[in-house]
Amino acid sequence: MSTASFAELALSPRLQQTLTELGYAAPTPVQASAIPVILAGRDLMAGAQTGTGKTAAFVLPLLEQLLQQPQAEPRPIRALVLVPTRELAVQVAESVARYGQGTGLTSTQVYGGVSIAAQVEALQAGVDILIATPGRLLDHLRQGALSLAALRHLVFDEADRMLDMGFMDEIKALLKQIPADRQTLLFSATCDDNLFALCKVLLRDPALIEVAPRNTTAAEVEQRVYTVDSDRKLALVEHMLKVKGWAPALIFSRTRQGADKLAQQLGKAGINALAFHGDLSQSAREKVLLEFRAGTLQALVATDVAARGLDITDLNYVINLEFPFVAEDYVHRIGRTGRAGNKGLAITLFSPEDAPLLEKVEAVLDTRLPQQWFPGFEPDLTRFEPEPRRNSKAAQKQRARKQALAGNKGGKGRKH
Repeated sequence: MSTASFAELALSPRLQQTLTELGYAAPTPVQASAIPVILAGRDLMAGAQTGTGKTAAFVLPLLEQLLQQPQAEPRPIRALVLVPTRELAVQVAESVARYGQGTGLTSTQVYGGVSIAAQVEALQAGVDILIATPGRLLDHLRQGALSLAALRHLVFDEADRMLDMGFMDEIKALLKQIPADRQTLLFSATCDDNLFALCKVLLRDPALIEVAPRNTTAAEVEQRVYTVDSDRKLALVEHMLKVKGWAPALIFSRTRQGADKLAQQLGKAGINALAFHGDLSQSAREKVLLEFRAGTLQALVATDVAARGLDITDLNYVINLEFPFVAEDYVHRIGRTGRAGNKGLAITLFSPEDAPLLEKVEAVLDTRLPQQWFPGFEPDLTRFEPEPRRNSKAAQKQRARKQALAGNKGGKGRKH
């Protein structure tokens, strides 16, 4: 669908004025496709790459519909946006406030890790749009702090991540307290069979929008996979940050302990780095993100909790210390760069023992990720185990692995 301007999307003059003031010239493909469907009142399942403007694709038509509905006092919750993480809740809430300025519509956010009392106070003041994580929302419902009886619009943002994080029980409990007569919107950057099964439960005759092939990465992100010995990954990261100047960088580690360790090691090497993961308090997480956005950090070392909800427009570099255990998280990790049409470089450090994880990622992407060697950090092929019996399966796998590595040797002379 080709739409030249937001004026063609039947948004009110107030919203159009705000978009003009924000410098939004024309809708992105997902916005051009989703907004008319949502304004028509249909349920929707939308698959779109991260960084393509999908938050505005549901926030703008939600605001428009709420503006057209009669308002009551005290204000009941008429729209609910469910998100998997605190960071994504903050990001969506900021978008609602930004796009909704001057409309008189109110919003608030509830998530764990902070005082529940302040959230109760905000809810009692009356809220049109609520952004929430499932667990904390259930806490408020059980305490009687809010009611969803007047809900008209329900949005699942990053629905696949909610399933990955085991929120299905919470979702089922929430559905029992939400009117069946509602509009339901489901947005996700990755789609699989589990998500489609969830759609059958949640959605009624939904429109399906996929603005790019399923589970693809942003076109502006260059992906590189460097084969390197495990014990040289730290040295290579230091080289990338200090010598190549690939900073500030968002670096992903699979574990909290690994993120802490890498941040400490980089600090000892004179690199300003901090860790970011679920063990930090909410105030600590906000402080770390504030520093990273301000440009005072050369590296933010994060677990996959940061793969969703981090929206840093000018982030040019993402480094994966290793491939994630959940293949779909790779899409979200590298989606932190190359946002809003900017270019980005996504680097993954690969050790041969992680071959099964690489294969899973390639299966999700439906493409190969060719491996190459970084000059000066070539893997030591003599470290491989002794040759097993010639015709054994282990021998066949080992020969294939060595051939693959040797085949990349020609890439050593590339300029980076």
